[in-house]
Amino acid sequence: MRRTGRHLLNVFVTGALAALPLAATILIFVWGARLVVEYIGPQSLVGGMLVRIGLGITGSEVVGYAIGVLAVMLAIFLLGLLVQTRMRAALGAVTDSIVQRIPVVRSVYDMVKKFVELFGQRDESKLKSMSAVWLHFGGVGGVAALGLLSTPEPVRLGDRDYLAVLVPTAPVPIGGGLLYVPVDWVTPADVGMEGLTSIYVSMGITSHQHIGAKK
Repeated sequence: MRRTGRHLLNVFVTGALAALPLAATILIFVWGARLVVEYIGPQSLVGGMLVRIGLGITGSEVVGYAIGVLAVMLAIFLLGLLVQTRMRAALGAVTDSIVQRIPVVRSVYDMVKKFVELFGQRDESKLKSMSAVWLHFGGVGGVAALGLLSTPEPVRLGDRDYLAVLVPTAPVPIGGGLLYVPVDWVTPADVGMEGLTSIYVSMGITSHQHIGAKK
């Protein structure tokens, strides 16, 4: 009887381990979908505005929300067409001139603008300004952590140069901490952005796939 129970338990654990990667992937996507719904769903502040856009055409909240989403998507598409024309510079200048006059808003706007421009770059040499690196606490040879170098330009603190390194959290690497560390603590990590994300999402399980097997 004990052998049968152990065998059944072993089969169950084996099945659970086999299903774990798929289940974890589904949970991550469900979490992402719930986050989107929370911020732009029909019951959210943004969703409520979208519903009101379409309620003038139909009395249904769901249909009104769909019409509102389509209206916003159309507006974004038209804006894209406008930006691709010669009006891009003029439009950008007008927007910047208005936003730059608002003290707090301009700081946030500048930060978001630089972040968007970074990911919109087609020049690979510019994209390398944000790259995966090893952060060696105490110097090379100490504890190492995978991080994201926000910019290769160091800042001067006291009599030493420091680099800004973002260290993500696992298993959801959209959070983390910004650390300013001495330049000699940082070395390039040949894993790429996809590898860095994979390692953190898997909580280190895929390390050997991107970093290399232990010799």
